[in-house]
Amino acid sequence: MTTPPRRTWPKAILFDLDDTLWPIAPVILQAEETLHAWLHSNAPRVAERFTIDALRQARLALLAQQPEFELDLGALRRAGLLSAFEQAGEDAAKVEQAMVHFYAARNAVIPYDDVVPGLLRLKGRSLLGAVTNGNADLQAIGLSHHFKVSVAASRFGRAKPDAAIFLAACEELGVDPADAVYVGDDVLLDVQGAQRAGLRAVWLNRTGSERHLEHGVVPDAICRSFDELIDWLKREHD
Repeated sequence: MTTPPRRTWPKAILFDLDDTLWPIAPVILQAEETLHAWLHSNAPRVAERFTIDALRQARLALLAQQPEFELDLGALRRAGLLSAFEQAGEDAAKVEQAMVHFYAARNAVIPYDDVVPGLLRLKGRSLLGAVTNGNADLQAIGLSHHFKVSVAASRFGRAKPDAAIFLAACEELGVDPADAVYVGDDVLLDVQGAQRAGLRAVWLNRTGSERHLEHGVVPDAICRSFDELIDWLKREHD
């Protein structure tokens, strides 16, 4: 029986950001509390009229009416604040200041312990990039120097799982999709999206979920950490 030929080490490894490199839900909750505290001091009529949950529900209603906001959740938040300021009779010019405070807190993420060591091990062998539907600022977070490219749906105009956003990242890196691996936490947006664009896709499944079985998605690998990701890469390519 012949042994199948080993693949060459991937020329590029692309990553999702939120919930792949750091947990995002607690950060967003804290950022919304920070924003609401700022509103209490600087736009009290908004804070008195709208609770955090009321602002969230208003955003969801706005998104239902204008689904194009799915491409840019920051723009959705800004539009929701503008509406709240107008309804409360506050100076809408303060909305940009509010967004500055929100973004500062939103980017106060703490990477999982394995992320920075893992990136350092990988970037000596592959070009690293990011593809995200979110609005994380890698420079503000302090990780931008690890990545050759970062493609965000809000700037690109197409969002995962659209193949175009994965292909754009590969093009910027100058690699064929077949020579790239994508790593993300979402079975449909990340794994299925990347595979349909011609990349191999690793499901970074830190929780041990079996969601891929529900959707019939077959990742090229399932890893619970960067250590397992690197072990898989070595088994498949070294």
